Amino acid sequence: MVSSLLWWRDGFAFRFSEPGGVQSTVWTGSCLAVRRRPDRSGCVAFARLNCAGAAGRSPDAGFVSWHVMEEPAVLVLKRAVELDSASRFQESLVCYQEGIDLLLRVLKATKNETKKAHYREKISGYMSRAEDIKKYLEKEKEDGKYHKQIKIEENTKGFSYEKLFQDYLNETVTEVWVEDPYIRQVHQLYNFLRFCEMLVKGPCKVKTIHLLTSYDEGNGKSQQMNALQEIKQSLKDYGVTLDVSYSSSIHDREIRFNNGWMIKIGRGLDYFKKPQGRFCLGYCDFDLRPCHETTVDVFHMKHTKKT
Repeated sequence: MVSSLLWWRDGFAFRFSEPGGVQSTVWTGSCLAVRRRPDRSGCVAFARLNCAGAAGRSPDAGFVSWHVMEEPAVLVLKRAVELDSASRFQESLVCYQEGIDLLLRVLKATKNETKKAHYREKISGYMSRAEDIKKYLEKEKEDGKYHKQIKIEENTKGFSYEKLFQDYLNETVTEVWVEDPYIRQVHQLYNFLRFCEMLVKGPCKVKTIHLLTSYDEGNGKSQQMNALQEIKQSLKDYGVTLDVSYSSSIHDREIRFNNGWMIKIGRGLDYFKKPQGRFCLGYCDFDLRPCHETTVDVFHMKHTKKT
């Protein structure tokens, strides 16, 4: 079965668990299929499977033969049906779309007319279901009923701000509201700075960021205010206005985008663990940084609060 869905530069990658500890990974965007298996020493070996890309050309120049791509397509679509049955519609839609894409590649590669007719029928059915799910999710958004929950387990990696927020940021996002009482200590201020960097890099066209937080207690108040002032000035150089407000009663943590998405993280932006050292992996790249356990709730509201 599909054990994980990976992002790759040119598309998606699916990792499949198989009997005997074998794992197969397929990068759909680059038409690359590899099989991973432990060798006798316990190391991992990779073997390219039946790729038609010629030497000196990108793998996209060729295609993977239909019998190599058929099994991944079946596995991904089976997972789509499982998620669909469990009412995990957003995840099932991703699997339906990628499974259909794989099956279309199989259809293109096969020469047998009977098999082609079979694949066309299957593709039509899956496309119809995917379209129904898409319409349902759009209606949920319009009605303000959309809710997705992501559980980040203790010590897991791969949850940088880019990965967590990428599905909700697009060119329509021009205004962002951050409510987090713990943008106080140095590492928390750096977290907020990293979040702002993500917004500036796009694809959104952010013009205004509103931050509502609480004052640091004791001697850290001056450092907090100076750091936020420095972030404000730096954002101004990129044409972005930072509006900072303070509240002594704020408790809940949430992030809102003016395209209707609202993300509530149990620990706010401060869900990363402290790195083991300044020269350890994960110090700079937060995808490699272990996380504290927390829950992320995603909603889509018809109207985003602006005050």
